[in-house]
Formats: sequence, C-alpha cells, structure tokens
Amino acid sequence: MKAHTRETQATMTPEKALQYLKEGNLRFQNNLKANRNLLQQVNDTAEGQFPFATVLSCIDSRVSAELVFDQGLGDIFSIRIAGNFINQDILGSMEFACKLAGTKLVVILGHTSCGAVKGACDHARMGNLTTLINKIEPAVYAVEEPKDASLRNSSNLEFVDAVSKKNVEMAMENIHSQSVILKEMEEKGEILIIGAMYDLSSGEVNFYE
Repeated sequence: MKAHTRETQATMTPEKALQYLKEGNLRFQNNLKANRNLLQQVNDTAEGQFPFATVLSCIDSRVSAELVFDQGLGDIFSIRIAGNFINQDILGSMEFACKLAGTKLVVILGHTSCGAVKGACDHARMGNLTTLINKIEPAVYAVEEPKDASLRNSSNLEFVDAVSKKNVEMAMENIHSQSVILKEMEEKGEILIIGAMYDLSSGEVNFYE
C-alpha cells in the first residue's frame, strides 16, 4: 500500500475516511496488516503529505492511532495528550490539518481504563498535572450516576469508562463551540467530527455515530 497523494486525498470523503479507519481497526483486531513498504513511504512523503484523517488520542502507550487503525506514514495526523481533551493549541492543530492540509475526518479517541480520567475521578493534585486534570474534571461532574460518592472514583471502572465517554462527547462539543472554522466545514459536509472509544482488552474501536 502506497502513501496517500494529492490525487487520492482529493477523492476522499468524510464517510470514506471513516470507512478506511474502520477497516484498519478490523485488520488490527485480526492481527492482519496492510502490505506497506514504510521506507518507500518515507520517500513518497519526503516532499509533501496528504493525510485523510486527524485523530486526537490519549498519550497512553497502548493507544497508538497509527497502529490501532493500521495506517502508514502520511496517512493521518496524530494529536496526543493525556485525557484527549481540547485546548486552543489542539484546535489550531486541527484547523491546520483540515482547512490547510485537507483531512476529511476528525476523530476524538478515548479509551477504557484511562489513567488521566482516573486521576480526574479521584481529583488528583500533583504539580502541572493538576492543570491537566482540571480540564477533564467537568466530565466527571457531568456523569450523574452513581450517586453514591464512594463509587465515584478510579476503583469503579464502569464509572471511569462512563467519564471517558462523556469526556469524548464534551471534547466534540468544545470543538463545535470554540472553532468556527471546523464547525463551518462540518456544516458544509467538508469534514466529519466523530467520537470513538478504544477497548484496551480487545483492540476494538467503537465509534459514536
């Protein structure tokens, strides 16, 4: 499989881009890989890149977007930060990726048993990590169940995963409310903004459609 070119990117639609990622994740789950010559892709992309998707994911070492979607060099923009939340720098990166570099799909990829989300559930405080956790905590408060305070912490993995999903949903809301560029592009059908959750135990990505 060759690297994407200006021509192949031009034929991509948001729906087709999403299908590419779904097919790639299915290959990953079945321990299959597209036939790629990565060194050839290095040469093919040396003078330009034409990715079809932008993925915001957590820094978790088990959640590499390129691997879980079975993509090669030049295929996707990968933005990573603990807790996969939105800030101005990440929005700027997304606007560059979509408006200037031509990607058709933005994926907010959370994952099960997320350490950053666990920290937010426990309201952890430590150095600069405190500022990061503060950005995830609104998702903790937005999840109403369980009511019992003793169950609203990192030891309750069901609660942690519910907060992770809410965190993804709130990230999408923040994109729409804070980026006029991306919101307008989606309204025009030029891009699709979608949330997803990666299951650490199975390797499956579930998209919120």
